Amino acid sequence: MANPQDYELAELKAQVAALTGRIYRLEQKTGIAASAPQPQAQPQSAAPPPPPPVSAAMPSVAVPPPAFLASVPASEENRPNLESRIGQIWFNRIGIVAVLVGVAYFLKYAFDNNWIGAGGRVAIGMLAGIGLILWSESFRRKGHAPFSYSLKAVGLGTLYLSLWAAFQTFHLIPSQVAFAAMVIVTASAIVMAVSQDAQLLATFALIGGFVTPQLVRTGDDHEIALFSYICMLDLAMLVLSRFKPWKLQLWLTFVGTVFWYWGWYLIGGNYTDSARPTTVLFASLFAAIFAAIPLVTPFERSRRVNGPSMTLTLVPLFNAANFFLALSAMYSSETITLTWYALALGAAYLGISFAFKSKFSGKEAQVIYLLHIAIAIAFVTIAIPLKLQHHSGHWITLGWLVESGVLLWIAVKTETSFMRYLAGVALGLGIFRLLVFDSSRMQETVIFNSRFVTYLVAIAIFGAILYYGKLYGSEREQPFVKLASIGFNLLALIAFTLEASDYFTRQQYQLSGRDYYAAVYGQLQLAKNFSFSAIWLLYGAGLMAVGFWKQSAFLRWQALVLMALTIGKVFLYDMSELDKGYRILSFIGLGVVLLAISFAYQRDWLKLSAGKAKQSTS
Repeated sequence: MANPQDYELAELKAQVAALTGRIYRLEQKTGIAASAPQPQAQPQSAAPPPPPPVSAAMPSVAVPPPAFLASVPASEENRPNLESRIGQIWFNRIGIVAVLVGVAYFLKYAFDNNWIGAGGRVAIGMLAGIGLILWSESFRRKGHAPFSYSLKAVGLGTLYLSLWAAFQTFHLIPSQVAFAAMVIVTASAIVMAVSQDAQLLATFALIGGFVTPQLVRTGDDHEIALFSYICMLDLAMLVLSRFKPWKLQLWLTFVGTVFWYWGWYLIGGNYTDSARPTTVLFASLFAAIFAAIPLVTPFERSRRVNGPSMTLTLVPLFNAANFFLALSAMYSSETITLTWYALALGAAYLGISFAFKSKFSGKEAQVIYLLHIAIAIAFVTIAIPLKLQHHSGHWITLGWLVESGVLLWIAVKTETSFMRYLAGVALGLGIFRLLVFDSSRMQETVIFNSRFVTYLVAIAIFGAILYYGKLYGSEREQPFVKLASIGFNLLALIAFTLEASDYFTRQQYQLSGRDYYAAVYGQLQLAKNFSFSAIWLLYGAGLMAVGFWKQSAFLRWQALVLMALTIGKVFLYDMSELDKGYRILSFIGLGVVLLAISFAYQRDWLKLSAGKAKQSTS
């Protein structure tokens, strides 16, 4: 008996032949059939099984399609057969749904009239679920794999709901039996997904697996049982990643694990200090499993066209952040212990980076390797403020800034755009904390203090963005390079202004309680306001000089804006508030700087007028 696949192949060949015949008739109608190239004799191959009968109008000689055919509008006979699709596909699916709905109504009617008892209802559900899974295999063998997986999903859902009803509604089985049965269902679905290379089926299996604890929930605290089960699912994903680098399923497992951990910890209210060792153990197991994912995933099959898979870059970051957040919640008042955890995590991720480097090579693998080094550096950077948090709060900001600098270095080293975005996020967090939290703290010394050092680190990072952005940045990234230039100058201005403000504020505090406090306090306030104008004026002049030197119109415009703000302050504020001596100095200094800038423009050192003349003549 012939193989059914041979008949399907023959049917496909017949359809190709029919299409060729239609092309031949089009050639005859358009009058170019004679100009078509003649087919060359092809070597005869083994004759396939006899195809189904085709139209007698079909020519026996296959003419190759001419080049002009791509421009011929599709005729009605070349359009997809809508009638065939409706009859074969849609009617089939609607019929299945109709049968399922009818059976469901029959069962409901039987249940309402007590025709079928509780055990019978559960048995019917179990048999229906198993039957749907077995029935779906016939569709898969016929080439309808997506529809087969959909039927399997319905069958799996029926099994889960039947077991849940047996435990929760009818109390026919204890929770342990229902839980074990659901584990078997989940494991079977995962095995089918791997054997059939079906990502969709794996998704259904994982969803059912993570829903299972909720289905058999009794309200009691079963931390060990719950987390052992979640750990089992994570280990299954780890093994699955070795053979099938499926990204969606990995994200689903990670999100499900995070959901159940924090749901138990925060919402359940079951956490106690006495249970902390057990909770730390399971949190460590979860983190270790997901940290091992890059090491077991076939890297060659998981990378993108332009670089490594985003999953292999984001999952390590989120996993490390989630684990340390869990540790911070449990050791919020024990900073020394948390410091040691941070150092241990830094060492662990450094080890993972070297293990990854020894196993994989290439530009894409280098991104993952350097990313783990960046995570290790981040944990070491976090350990410093934890140890010194009573001495200086600026170390936390420094941690974000250093992390952004490391990520920026990785982005340049590996030419990975995605790392640049991560560096931008870390830099944004660091700048936000620097401006909102750290700038309000008055320092004890001028210049030589932690806040000024933090500003210098941020300024250096913006300088690196400027330097490397001009060398390696694309045209689309140049606006961000210009924003880095503005950020560089703004941070420098803010840093110097804060230093001047703190200096005079300390002088004012030292006068508190003295007889001449009021008179000297006013003089110090005038000096403080004058120092702001002087700093802005000198910085604007220096920025203008650099703009002339580098022939950068963008720098010169920044200088002009700063000079305009300084002019407004001098005329609107200094003229009315400052003492006569400071007022004189403000106006004279401003005038001298403006005259010098005006002289530079009048001498036309940048040949701006020549450029305009050239544009007008062109």
